[in-house]
Amino acid sequence: MTRTPSRIIRATAALRINDIGGWTDTWFSGEGKVLNLAISPPVEVEIRAFPNKRNRKKRVLVKALDYGDSFWMNPEEPDYIIHPYLQGAINSIRIPKGYELDVSVSARVPASSSVGTSASVCVALIGAIAALSPQTRSTDEIVSLAHRVEIEKLELQSGIQDQICAAYGGVCFIHMLTYPEAEVTRLFLPMRLKDELNQRLSLVFLGKAHRSSDIHEDVISTLEKGGPQFKEIIKMRDLAEKARDYLNKGDLNGYGKIMVQNNECQRALHPGLVSEEADSVIEIAKKYNAAGWKVNGAGGKGGSLTILGSRTIHDREAMLREIDALGKGIQSLRFSLSPSGLTVTSE
Repeated sequence: MTRTPSRIIRATAALRINDIGGWTDTWFSGEGKVLNLAISPPVEVEIRAFPNKRNRKKRVLVKALDYGDSFWMNPEEPDYIIHPYLQGAINSIRIPKGYELDVSVSARVPASSSVGTSASVCVALIGAIAALSPQTRSTDEIVSLAHRVEIEKLELQSGIQDQICAAYGGVCFIHMLTYPEAEVTRLFLPMRLKDELNQRLSLVFLGKAHRSSDIHEDVISTLEKGGPQFKEIIKMRDLAEKARDYLNKGDLNGYGKIMVQNNECQRALHPGLVSEEADSVIEIAKKYNAAGWKVNGAGGKGGSLTILGSRTIHDREAMLREIDALGKGIQSLRFSLSPSGLTVTSE
């Protein structure tokens, strides 16, 4: 027998690419500066709320649609055995006792693509659950709660940029004054420039889910000790400012050069942060006169790469054909820049 929900809440949150200055938005950086781009398709969450007539403790049915998984959980006592990010986000805001929830989550990108999917899922879930309560939550509160899922509930290393981009959308310049506090400035680019970015930017999945925790721990350990690689953190802070200035001036060639410089800073932090698959794609990008390229997120095995292609459509199309012919699961993904971050609707 089909039940009729008393409320239906839908939320979306943007994904993130081309994070110039990534790695500086961390506790070991001190001060951080990042410029990133929000993209669609977004993460999608739907909550169908029913009366909790049976007073069940396990009263939230979670459906991770991309994985084909579903499970019941107690929102007050998550076990974090399956899909810990989802459980952590659901546990972040008190769900009124009178509700039993059916929660569906979907992201239309390959798993662990290094585009901030986990942070976006947390932001969308927390935003949707917050709508069940009469108490209004600000964007900054939702960003903070989503970040705390990673650092407190799951005890993971986490910068702050992904949650901010997911919630704010658009082109974000993030100035982290002291971890995790930040000032966020959205760049408002002319339509001509946004259209050109949409035409020239490509997102390439590098064939496998991002798995680089050992490399990242090595980098963090070195940076925490103030090793010689820390100079790359300082460089990347400056690159984020330069990238912002180039976009404000409408200079995409200058912006592309910053992408390349940031990519090489990541390589200098650890050679493994720019994988062989990434370099094979970069060689093709160079062949077809791309203006810039950068591994997304922290870098490492798998994940994805952003390319700022040539102004010539022939070059861009030939480049993507050759990239897609590489095999090994490497493929270009469809996307567009997103002016929106977190959106929540209720009925």
